[in-house]
Amino acid sequence: MTGMTGMTGRTEPVVAVTDLSFHYPDGTEALRGVSFTIHAGETVAVVGANGAGKSTLLLHLNGSVAPERGEVRILGLAVEPRHLDRVRRAVGMVFQDPDDQLFMPTVQDDVAFGPLNLGLGPEEVARRVAEALATVDMAQAAGKPPYRLSGGEKRRVAIATVLAMAPEILVMDEPTAGLDPRTRRQLAQLLKAFGHTKIIATHDLDLVLDLCGRTIVLHEGAVMADGPTREIFANATLLATCHLEKPLSLQACPVCGPR
Repeated sequence: MTGMTGMTGRTEPVVAVTDLSFHYPDGTEALRGVSFTIHAGETVAVVGANGAGKSTLLLHLNGSVAPERGEVRILGLAVEPRHLDRVRRAVGMVFQDPDDQLFMPTVQDDVAFGPLNLGLGPEEVARRVAEALATVDMAQAAGKPPYRLSGGEKRRVAIATVLAMAPEILVMDEPTAGLDPRTRRQLAQLLKAFGHTKIIATHDLDLVLDLCGRTIVLHEGAVMADGPTREIFANATLLATCHLEKPLSLQACPVCGPR
């Protein structure tokens, strides 16, 4: 499955964000001086309370939103109009609501939409669709209309629509939102198997602990911390300042006492 791995073999950062700042139309500061780099193969969480700037940051990574100040580089290319085609091939965005990505009559049509718009031939499109659906264990749903799928199935198909574009970087906004515990666990196992560089913005800190070796903490639009996930979650003062709580798996059991 070489088309699904997303590995690049690059030594320089695949994502470089420098002094990124942005205001919402009402004047609210969404991002202020955000800087970080991410290398190929890393799985990095972006966490923070509601309004911290997580989703706005993600939208800058494929040029959906342009910086007011600062710069975003993907695979060494500045995210600006002349590079957007290459950047959007490299960065696969999985939105929080899968219904934002599924709009065709069938699952197969949805997964084929991106490759067809790349101008690929029928055989290559069919190969990518089959491979992407197999990767997320949804081949059996190819002919179904998306509205007939469960929430977890829609999430898998939304990921397949991105995988079919053969991106090098997967960017995900709240991938486990609204999923029941079993489906959430299955999705976590699926994501763990991917070799892509992954950037995951989420409130699900247990998912972060399970998947992400590194965590970036945003607070009021600024990077408050960037480091090994377990070190971040062990810093009680940092978590309290940023209105975060430890993952449930690290919290004290009310019966057994502190861990």
